[in-house]
Amino acid sequence: MKIVLHSPGITPIPNNRQPPVRAAVFHRNGGPEVLAVEEMPTPRPGPGEVRIRVGASSMNHLDLWMRRGLPFEIPMPHIGGSDIAGTVDGLGPGVSPHWEGKRVVADPSLNYDWYRLARLPGVRSRPLEIIGEHTQGGFAEYAVVPAANLMEIPEGVSDEVAAAGALVGVTAWHGLMSRGGLTAGERVLVTGASGGVSTMAIQYARAAGAEVFAITSSEESVRLVRALGAHHVFDRNACDWPREIYRATGKRGVDLCLDSVGEAIWRDLVRALAVGGRLVTFGATTGATGTIDIRLLFWRQLSILGSTMGTPDEFRQAMNLVFDGVATPPIHGAMALNEVRKAHELLEAGGVFGKVVLRP
Repeated sequence: MKIVLHSPGITPIPNNRQPPVRAAVFHRNGGPEVLAVEEMPTPRPGPGEVRIRVGASSMNHLDLWMRRGLPFEIPMPHIGGSDIAGTVDGLGPGVSPHWEGKRVVADPSLNYDWYRLARLPGVRSRPLEIIGEHTQGGFAEYAVVPAANLMEIPEGVSDEVAAAGALVGVTAWHGLMSRGGLTAGERVLVTGASGGVSTMAIQYARAAGAEVFAITSSEESVRLVRALGAHHVFDRNACDWPREIYRATGKRGVDLCLDSVGEAIWRDLVRALAVGGRLVTFGATTGATGTIDIRLLFWRQLSILGSTMGTPDEFRQAMNLVFDGVATPPIHGAMALNEVRKAHELLEAGGVFGKVVLRP
């Protein structure tokens, strides 16, 4: 059963209170042509919420899937944008005045504790939701988020960097550290290495003391991925990368693989794992059906693990590494809100390294 949640941020507000604001909206699913920058009611923060004057909001592939209408329903008309950074300019009831005027970035996960509570007998909780998917998002001049999701941005870190690091940072951290159990000295393979999550995962893994292997798809991407700190980078279009990894690891394989590519390389990824290796998947950009040799699974005692987003504590751990300069999200380009169609086309076409950021 699909549940459509209607965000209070889209409720009309009398014209005598506040003027409308600009937002990138679509009213139906389709291609980039369904997107338009329109005037929308100024969002009002409810209990426990704040309103942010958006400084930057970065794009994710989630925004493309929502626009296309796959595989879920969303509140319509819809404002995307899960990564939100800016300045708090309004407080809902019960919110500490501490946040007024603070420059902040928002954790994009809502109700993440559902993953823990769902395993407890007799305990019911709302399932995981994502800002900008189940609620209205940050591709607008103003957005409303829970105060509990805020993290203050320190001096010297731009709104663009904070927004670009949010969703991808916590996803990379959770996949590598919590689900993957990465430890110093291990060999880790990151696929789709030019993507937002993967670019952060490479930097987090390097900082954790791992030997980092990466797969990407062009000579320029190979250069950029090496600059992020990967020790071994393979252009999947220019070499037999499974064989090269086999050689580079002394015929042992990698201890951990963090994958978002899925179907097209699934069989090869399983074969690339060392004895006791772990494959952590957080996406399936080439298809959702993975084929493996089950004999390898039990003979090598491998583990296949799913991973999505991360806990509030993990969000703060990941963002603190961004704030400290340990990991920096690569920004492919920063574009104005009225260029939202172009931003969607750019991400959809491929060839983006890191993140595309929209600024109101």
